[in-house]
Amino acid sequence: MARTPGQAARRDPDWEGVRLHVVSGKGGTGKTTVAAALALALAAEGHRTLLIEVEGRQGIAELFGIAALPYEERRIASVTPAQLGLPAQDGSANAGGEVHALAIDTEQALLEYLDMFYKLGRAGKALQKVGFVDFATTIAPGVRDVLLTGKACEAARRKGPDGRRRYDAVVMDAPPTGRITRFLNVNSEVAGLARIGPIHSQAQAVMRVLKSAETAVHLVTLLEEMPVQETVDGFAELHEAGLPVGGVLVNMVRPPVLDAAAVAAVDGDHREEVALALGEAGLGGRSRKPETVRAAVEPLLDPLLEQAREHAERVELERARRADLQQLKLPTYELPLLGEGVDLGGLYRLAGELKRQGAA
Repeated sequence: MARTPGQAARRDPDWEGVRLHVVSGKGGTGKTTVAAALALALAAEGHRTLLIEVEGRQGIAELFGIAALPYEERRIASVTPAQLGLPAQDGSANAGGEVHALAIDTEQALLEYLDMFYKLGRAGKALQKVGFVDFATTIAPGVRDVLLTGKACEAARRKGPDGRRRYDAVVMDAPPTGRITRFLNVNSEVAGLARIGPIHSQAQAVMRVLKSAETAVHLVTLLEEMPVQETVDGFAELHEAGLPVGGVLVNMVRPPVLDAAAVAAVDGDHREEVALALGEAGLGGRSRKPETVRAAVEPLLDPLLEQAREHAERVELERARRADLQQLKLPTYELPLLGEGVDLGGLYRLAGELKRQGAA
C-alpha cells in the first residue's frame, strides 16, 4: 500500500537491518534527489550515513550547494528530527546525525584495488602514467562496475577501531533501472571467470553483501507510463537475478485538485453551471446585470473547462499507474512535487516525508 505525502502519523521503519540502500530509477525521475533525501532521513536521530555517487556527474555536490566532491569521504550535512519536521524518538530534538558523501573516481579506485590486493604501490602509479587505468576500464567495462560496487560494499562493512560499523547506512546513487541488474550482478560474472585468487575472493565477498538481507534495491519512478513500466520490468529482473528488492519511491506526486465526484462529472456540458459559479464569485464586477456578468466570464469558460478535462485525464492515468505499482506488492512511498524546485530546504522536506512514511 502506498504511503502518501503529508500523512501525520509516523511509521516504524520498513528497512531495519538494511545497511546498503541502492537507489536506481529511469532517467528523469529524480533518483539522485531521492537518494540524497533518503541519506538525510537515515541519518536523523544520531546516525551516520554515507551517500555514494558512481556516475561522475557531481549531482550530490550540486544538490547540497557545495564544491565538487573529491575521491574521499567527507561530511556534507548534519540533520536532526526537528529539521525534518519530526519529533525525536526519545523526546529530544538534539539527536542529530551526519551525512557523509563520496564521489567514486574509477581511476583512483582501481589504483586502490591494485595496491590492496596486489601490493603494487608505486608500480600502480606508473601504470596510471602510461594510461593503463583508462585502458583497463575502457576495454573491460565490467571492471569499472566491480570497482564501484566493491567500494560501496566495503564502506557498508567497514568497522572503526572500536569494532563498530563506521556507517549505520550507505546509500548508493546507482545507474539507471535499465542497467542496474547487470551493474550489481557483474561480480558474479567476474567470480565465474576468475576461479581462484584475490579477484575471485573479492568478487564473492561483494556478492555476499549485495545478495544479503543487509542490502535493498529501491527503484524511483513517476506516475507515468514509461517510468512505471521500466520499474515493473526492473523489479522482475532483480528478482530473477536473486538480488534483494526494496521499495518503490514515487517521486514528484502532484495533489489532485478535483475530488472524485468532480473528475467523474467533468465529461458533461457544464458551461452554464460554471458561468453561474463564476458570476456568483464576483467575476462580473459590481454590475449584477446578467448580460454584463456573462460577457465578463464568457472568455474564461473554455480554458477552465479544458483545464478541468486535462486534470481529470491525468488523475485517471495516475490512478491506473498506481494500480500497476500495487501489483508489485512492495512498500511504496510517495514524495510530493515541489513546485519551487528542490533546494536544500526542499531536500530536507523530502527526507521528512520518507521518514514519516517508514522508508527510513
